[in-house]
Amino acid sequence: MLEQKHRALLQEAERRAVAETGNMRACFELLALTGAIDRDCAARLAPHRLSEGKFVILFLLNDQPEGLSPHELADRAGVTRATITGLLDGLERDGFVERRSGLNDRRKIAVVLTETGRKTAGDLLGEHSAWIASLFAGFSADEHQTFHTLLQRIWRNLEAGAKPGNAPETQT
Repeated sequence: MLEQKHRALLQEAERRAVAETGNMRACFELLALTGAIDRDCAARLAPHRLSEGKFVILFLLNDQPEGLSPHELADRAGVTRATITGLLDGLERDGFVERRSGLNDRRKIAVVLTETGRKTAGDLLGEHSAWIASLFAGFSADEHQTFHTLLQRIWRNLEAGAKPGNAPETQT
């Protein structure tokens, strides 16, 4: 399941005995899994001419009949205004959204879904949500909580700058 580069790093770390490789392996397995999820997500959205970023914009606009401004979309999607411009250009070119001048202020622009955008968003929201849920099929409530707790521990260690000399969080 590991990428070749990660296998090579593990083998070299083991050969040099420079680090405890169990933690390295766990990190590389997590990276491989996230990469596989990203690739599967991209493959599922590609037939619809969507990237994950474009899909997020459709999702954000789905219940906004009056639309949202580009800066509101950028803020809600967590991307820069330059990025949102590129996403909107592609969505507009493919017929999913249109930019409209504001009724009270023609300098303001609202981005709204077209009929094609509404249909695509409606079709994909349930499908995409079901796919994400299927990734965790068979997990008990306790397993979900344990998984969440472990991920939070990794986040805290990352934020603390888990470096040599910094004590990583221990299980309590």
